[in-house]
Amino acid sequence: MEGLGAFLKSRRDRVTPAEIGLRTFGTTRRVPGLRREELAQLAGVSAGYYTRLEQGQAETASKQVLDALARVLRLDRIETVHLHNLARQPANFGLSDPPQEEPHPRVLALLNSLGDSAPAIVLGRRGDVLAWNRTGHALIAEHIAFNAPQEPTHRPSIPRMFFLDPLTRDLHRNWDELARVHVAYLRLTAGRFPTDARLAELIGELAMRSDEFARMWTIGEVADCTVGTMHLQHPTVGAASVAYQVWLQPDSPDHRLEIYTPNDPSSADALRLLTHQSRRDTEPDSIRQR
Repeated sequence: MEGLGAFLKSRRDRVTPAEIGLRTFGTTRRVPGLRREELAQLAGVSAGYYTRLEQGQAETASKQVLDALARVLRLDRIETVHLHNLARQPANFGLSDPPQEEPHPRVLALLNSLGDSAPAIVLGRRGDVLAWNRTGHALIAEHIAFNAPQEPTHRPSIPRMFFLDPLTRDLHRNWDELARVHVAYLRLTAGRFPTDARLAELIGELAMRSDEFARMWTIGEVADCTVGTMHLQHPTVGAASVAYQVWLQPDSPDHRLEIYTPNDPSSADALRLLTHQSRRDTEPDSIRQR
């Protein structure tokens, strides 16, 4: 998990004096980005206060101070949200085991209303699959049992699949891009839920078992996984390009309904074939043999 001080330092290191018009008069610098006192001056706070803030020794910073720091550090909207989340964390918090996640009935009703025409999955806060329709399952994880999400302790984990499952890696032609998004979203989630023991366990497990995850986590990117493109090499229908979009749920804001749509005619054909195949797989043998 990440603290406020570590996040501030990582972003301070990324901003060079030249980017913000700060003259250095050719002096030798021992830091890659802004010095603490430079950032403090530009944000309108004392160097001592900012130092204590970065060292985790100051009281929770005000919204005005955080917004001023975000402005100088050139944070985007999601990074600014993450900064505020980290600042709200208590100084000495402990981890706790949260209750099992269950999809809200309204989310399941919406998923069922889609039928199998559009691939869709319901994701929990840590990227666990809480539910999916037949086509969503066939699109992203046909090698996993369809009823796996019904077992709370053995639900498929998208982050684990991305970094620890070779078949999932082979499925995504733009794996590197999508993997970075998953890591950046996990970091955003960790800022929102700093006491979630299962989230901390997931991040620790991936960092230990995947060098690529550990490297991406160290980079420190923060992002909200809401829209994007997946370029697939599917074992059943071949090459396909699909767009994903996430629908947030007011009744359960930690959960997301992710829907996939084709990006081109050939991908649309591939999804129709996948839909037809998934429907055939659920038909009784007596109907299939007619």
